[in-house]
Amino acid sequence: MKNNNEANDKKNDGIEETSLDEIKENGSVAAFDGRHKIYCLTIIGEIEGHNVLPEQNKTTKYEHVIPQLVAIEESREIEGLLIILNTVGGDVEAGLAIAELISGMKKPTVSFVLGGGHSIGVPLAVSAKRSYIAPSATMTIHPVRTTGLVIGVPQMMNHFARMQARITDFVVRNSGISAQRFTELMMNTGEMVTDVGSVLSGEKAVSEGLIDNIGDLNTVIEGLYSLIERK
Repeated sequence: MKNNNEANDKKNDGIEETSLDEIKENGSVAAFDGRHKIYCLTIIGEIEGHNVLPEQNKTTKYEHVIPQLVAIEESREIEGLLIILNTVGGDVEAGLAIAELISGMKKPTVSFVLGGGHSIGVPLAVSAKRSYIAPSATMTIHPVRTTGLVIGVPQMMNHFARMQARITDFVVRNSGISAQRFTELMMNTGEMVTDVGSVLSGEKAVSEGLIDNIGDLNTVIEGLYSLIERK
């Protein structure tokens, strides 16, 4: 019995070490001690795409997230996915790619906007099967934009318009907001001093049909459990 207990202790220590490594490296962890086995994925800071951001920036790297999503979808142990968002936005194509993967998953998925879900964080927030937002959180909706030198202005503007249409279409398909209303919020000139767009509080995001529910961590986890049990 002693040998068996020692073996189990070593096994548990290995699981704990793996979980800690996951948290340190990717900001994610598999939580298997609750009613159901779920995976928690955090999308924080700025979403990094093809260009490497400065070391002092908090980033979520899409080359880390994409394999994780595939592994979660194929796992026989993991029953559901919880995505916690606190992001300022970032690379549009990388963020939209992650959102498309999440929306196409068969596993139950729930998103929770905690702090902020700004810019390309909006499609990420609505990509889950059920979305929640904390009462104190906000979401910023604004048009696609760039910094630095722009060459070939008409062509570049057409490119931005097509990209914005892709984002709008995705948000409308995965939430309760209409394309017209989303565009109105995006092009609002009366709210931000140096930009166009809208900043939505948690309650406003729900009333606009962008997010499903106001919630806290307990509510969000119970919501994910209910999706798992319904499935």
